Amino acid sequence: MKNTVESMNWDQVLGTAIKAVSLGREVLLNYFGNLEHIEEKFQAGLVSEADKESERVIAEHLRKNFPSIEFLGEESYAAGAKVQWQSAGAKGRWILDPLDGTTNYIHRFPIFCISLGLEIDGEIQLAVIDVPMLKETYTAIRGKGAFVNGRPLSVSKTTDFKNAFLATGFVAEHEHIITEQLKIFEHIVRKCRGVRRPGAAAYDLCQVARGVFDGYWERNIQPWDAAAGILLVEEAGGKVTTYRGDKYNPYKNSIIAGTPAVVEQLQKELAPFIKDETH
Repeated sequence: MKNTVESMNWDQVLGTAIKAVSLGREVLLNYFGNLEHIEEKFQAGLVSEADKESERVIAEHLRKNFPSIEFLGEESYAAGAKVQWQSAGAKGRWILDPLDGTTNYIHRFPIFCISLGLEIDGEIQLAVIDVPMLKETYTAIRGKGAFVNGRPLSVSKTTDFKNAFLATGFVAEHEHIITEQLKIFEHIVRKCRGVRRPGAAAYDLCQVARGVFDGYWERNIQPWDAAAGILLVEEAGGKVTTYRGDKYNPYKNSIIAGTPAVVEQLQKELAPFIKDETH
C-alpha cells in the first residue's frame, strides 16, 4: 500500500512520531551520566549504548504502527542496513538520528537531540526534534507551520550580514574537510556578529527556525542530521540550500539554512571555497 501525501492522516502520524521520539527520550535520560560502553566508529565519531537503544525503541514503535514505511536510522545504517542512498518514493521513509550530539551527550554537555523526519516522494513531510535536557519538542507538518511545545516558530528578520548571528559545525574525521571548514570559519567570523558551534546539527536547525540563529552552514552532515530540521526551517519561513544554491535534500553533502537574505549572502561568501565534490 502506498502512503500518498493526500491519504495520510497527518495529525495521527505526528502523534505516533512524537510518541516514538518520547520513548527514545526516556532512554537517553536514563543513560545520561551512566554510560558504560562507548565505541568509536570509523570516520564517524562516537557511539554509545544510548544511541543504539534509543534507535531500537523508536524504530520498533514506528514499524508497529507504519509497517509499510521504510526506515533509515544512523545506527542501523552504520551496522550494515541496506538502504538506497537516494530520495524515497511514495512508499515513504522515516529518517532518524536517535542521538544527534553524541559527543556532547557523552561529556554531559546538555545540547543533544533526537531527530525524526518522514520523507515521501522526495520531500520531508513531517518532522519531530526533541531536545531532552531543555524539555523542548519541535514539530512540523509540511504546509502547516513549525512549532516548539505547541508555540509557532518564525525565522528572524535579519537582513544585514554584519548583524547576523550564525552557527556551523566541524567534521574532524577527514583532514581535507576540516581544513576547508576552518578556512571558511575564519572568513565568515570576520564578517558577521558571531558564530556558535553547539555540536548538534538538528539543534542548530531548530534555532534557525526559532529565529535565534540567523543562518547556519555545514558540510558532510548525514541525512539523519538534517532531515527533520530542514522542514522546520522552511515551515518557519526560512530557506535551505546547498553551498551551490541548489535546493537541499538530505542526500546532499552541503547545507545552508537561514533567513532568505542571510542564505543568499552565505552562498556568496562560501562560493570561493567550494570544491568539486561539494554538492
